Parts: sequence; C-alpha cells; structure tokens
Amino acid sequence: MRRAVLAALASLLLSGTGAGDPGGYRLIESAAASVNGEVIFLSDVVREACFYRCGMAPGQAAREMTLSRAREKLIADVLVLQEQRKLGLGGADNAALADAVAKAAARKAKCPSPCAAALSDAEIRDFLHRRIVVRDFLEKRVAVFIEVNDEEVRREIVSRTRAGAVPEDLQEEKVRKDLFEEKVASGVQIWFARAASKSRIVLSPLEEP
Repeated sequence: MRRAVLAALASLLLSGTGAGDPGGYRLIESAAASVNGEVIFLSDVVREACFYRCGMAPGQAAREMTLSRAREKLIADVLVLQEQRKLGLGGADNAALADAVAKAAARKAKCPSPCAAALSDAEIRDFLHRRIVVRDFLEKRVAVFIEVNDEEVRREIVSRTRAGAVPEDLQEEKVRKDLFEEKVASGVQIWFARAASKSRIVLSPLEEP
C-alpha cells in the first residue's frame, strides 16, 4: 500500500518533457507526505519552517525548526483541518486574523533569515488563518473539557513548596493556569495520537539542508 501511494504521488509530480530530459520527465515538485490522500509538498514544509523561524505563529516566539519538525506540524494541522471540515466547525475570527496579519508583517520585516523575502502576503495570511482555525478547533474539542479542581491546585502548591519554589510560582492563580495548560497539552497529544491512528499517513524521504 505504501509503495502504491508513493507511486501515485510520483505520477502527479512528474511532467513529460520529451527526449531532452532523462526518461522524458522533469521534476516539478517533490512530495514530503500524504495525509489521507492530501499531499504535502516539500515547498510547503520549507515555507512552514520559515514561518516559525521568523516568529509568525500567533503567540509563539521565533525559533529554528528542522524540516522534519515542520513536516510534523503540517501533518498535525492537516489532520485537524480534515476533521474540522468533516464536522463543519466554524472558521477563523476575522478580528484575530487581522491582528495576527499585522503582527506577522512587522515580524517579517525584522526577520534576519533570507527565507522571509520569499513569503508572500497571501501565504502568510493562509498560514495564520490555518493556525487560528487549528487553535479554535482544539479549544472546542479538547480544552473546553479540561478542568482543574481545588484539590489538584492544593497538592501542587504543597509539592512546589517542598521543592523550594519561588513565591510567584506558589500563587493559586499561577498554579491553576500551569496545571490547566499541562492538561490541555496532554489532551491535545491524545487527540492527535487517535487521529493519526485512524489516518493514512505516508512519509517521503526528507533531506535536511
């Protein structure tokens, strides 16, 4: 099955050019992965890494990202978007998107990486729209069901006190927030594991620069 899918992808990515090229074909684009038949191209992965390198993801600082990690994040987003379309759950908030676009434009202008120059306004907007939709979906399907009770907070404060935590980390509001975020992160991982187990994900060889 894996070979059949890869062969099908190859047929989509090659175009006949005649006898001037080896085998009569030229490579138009390389596939990096396929998620339930939806192809992720190598150019998509390279661009994704650049978005994170320039700090364009809402609420996240700039950071280096390998192509392998960028592909993982793209696959995760595709899984969410496929489920979001299937369930017919909303889209991105226009005000949040406009704010994210404005901030991304400023970050692009300051990004020291040469890759930033190749990012178009449309590509940046599409990326931000996707990230906001994914965040919204996970909030509705995971975070909304997460609860942190008073007993959990109390035990965590006791644990942190014994470990010699600073006063700021012992405040009830801070402890509750930290526990909530930990539970959400765990819940999101579980959601992705289940989604991936029910999906057909095919990875192509990927060379890091």
